[in-house]
Amino acid sequence: MATSSTSRGTLSLAATLLTATIALYMALVAFGNITDFGTNQQFVRHVLAMDTTFKDEDLMWRAVTSQGLQDAAYVGIIVWETIAALVLIYGSWLWARRDDARARRMSTYGLLMVMLLFGAGFIAIGGEWFSMWQSKSWNGLDAATRIFLFSGVVLLVNQLSSPRSEPSAT
Repeated sequence: MATSSTSRGTLSLAATLLTATIALYMALVAFGNITDFGTNQQFVRHVLAMDTTFKDEDLMWRAVTSQGLQDAAYVGIIVWETIAALVLIYGSWLWARRDDARARRMSTYGLLMVMLLFGAGFIAIGGEWFSMWQSKSWNGLDAATRIFLFSGVVLLVNQLSSPRSEPSAT
């Protein structure tokens, strides 16, 4: 049974709007970090310094206390966020133009960038390596998990909107 053009159009519309939503979110995050550099700079510094964790001597060797390294990590995060936002904006534009194959590819790249940042960067490295989960003041795990899961859902919708090949008649 072939997928109707209506259902494929609906899935493409969903992929367009959901990709654009993540693009907007990432653009606002990057813009906020650039224009209000100091707020999240402090967040990154505290997480990397592990100065609000349980002070377990078996873990504290992981702490990064050099402000230069902390700030380099923060700038790297902002650059990654900005590139992800641009890739997702481009993917959204391609979806709107009905260039589904390229839109799916670009959106997949952008969504994977977001998932790597929030999954590997904030949840795994920040949350586990730097024990962010121990901090009552500087714990971003809930927010990171939300955007990681939302991006994963959007990635699935992007992949579902791919046209299916029909089984060959025998």
